[in-house]
Amino acid sequence: MSARIYLLGAGAFAVGTSAYVVSGVLPDVSSELHVSLTAAGQLATAFSLAYAVGAPILSTLTGRWERRTLLIAALVLAAVGNLIAAVATNYSVLIGGRVVAAFGAALYTPAATLFATSLLPPEERGRAVAVVFGGLTFALVLGVPAGTFLGPTLGYKGVFGLITAVAVLVAIAERGVLPKVDAPPVVSLRERFAGVTDRRVQVVLAITILAVLAAFSVYIYIVPLLKHTAGLTGNATGVLLLLYGVGAVIGNFAGGRITDRFGSLRTLVVLMVAVTAVMATLDLTLSTPVGAAIALVVWGMLTWAFNPPVQNLLLELGGGLLISLNASAIYFGAGLSAVVGGLVIQTLGVEYLPVLGAALSLIVLGLVYVLWRDPTLQRVEELERDENLYLSAAAD
Repeated sequence: MSARIYLLGAGAFAVGTSAYVVSGVLPDVSSELHVSLTAAGQLATAFSLAYAVGAPILSTLTGRWERRTLLIAALVLAAVGNLIAAVATNYSVLIGGRVVAAFGAALYTPAATLFATSLLPPEERGRAVAVVFGGLTFALVLGVPAGTFLGPTLGYKGVFGLITAVAVLVAIAERGVLPKVDAPPVVSLRERFAGVTDRRVQVVLAITILAVLAAFSVYIYIVPLLKHTAGLTGNATGVLLLLYGVGAVIGNFAGGRITDRFGSLRTLVVLMVAVTAVMATLDLTLSTPVGAAIALVVWGMLTWAFNPPVQNLLLELGGGLLISLNASAIYFGAGLSAVVGGLVIQTLGVEYLPVLGAALSLIVLGLVYVLWRDPTLQRVEELERDENLYLSAAAD
């Protein structure tokens, strides 16, 4: 795999850390700006919703830009947003910084995904997507712990300042290493959304939203859930979160390879069957430290193996135009997860979160089955899978 692909993943890590690190600095934000933890938590919601709205609109507005220039501009915009957060002296300015950083991330991730696929042959497209999303995965693995460990020393301003520096360094590296890539044909906002009229695209976007909602409505509250099920707190919880992250990294890259080998639909069917089973048994498996460790590794692997086949499926259905819409769907689901999970905790209790996750995963499995039954899409999958196998054999 080309080093340039991994550099694109490094950019995804920079913008992804901006999204995830806030969880680790919430107490510091609450204390310094004199707002409640609930209000501080809205920093994550503001980022997610700004990303969801911004991705298709910004992709349209920058449609004529040369692709390397676009990637660098997106990283600079993310850096500016984090710099605003680093110097913010009140809650409103901090929220504004989060929105600006989200716009940078909304520009970067879809563009980097398409850039990566343009640098590799078709039979390696799934792995290219996996590398870019691997950056987001590492952001999850390191972002939350980084905020937790660095927050007390650097404060939330220092943490956001550090992310600013990382984004700038990656932008400089991409300017020196990545080739220039011409912009694709200009597409209007109406044309960009035209693909949504395809029933199959609607189903895929619904799959993304519900799958993210199923995973994150539980994961966001995994700390109180572990305390309830196994009485775990402190360092023990930190180790388990790290194990989840390790599983996520493995799953993300495995998902790309499996997608290239077996196709998107087969991969999604197997994944969602397994995810539903894991969710349905979380209350039992999280009842002991050993069970929790195994469950979180497996859960992380399955959850993060989900992105490559979905992205590849959208490329099969409508090409790159749909990637930014799927990015919006991911962050829309993430934005809803804190709200939906919080409502379940308030009305039923934290122990019902796995039930929620299992129910939503079962719905996702049903939607995947709907796609599986589509004869046209099956034929496209078979042709692409046969072509990939032929190209891989020829390369060997």
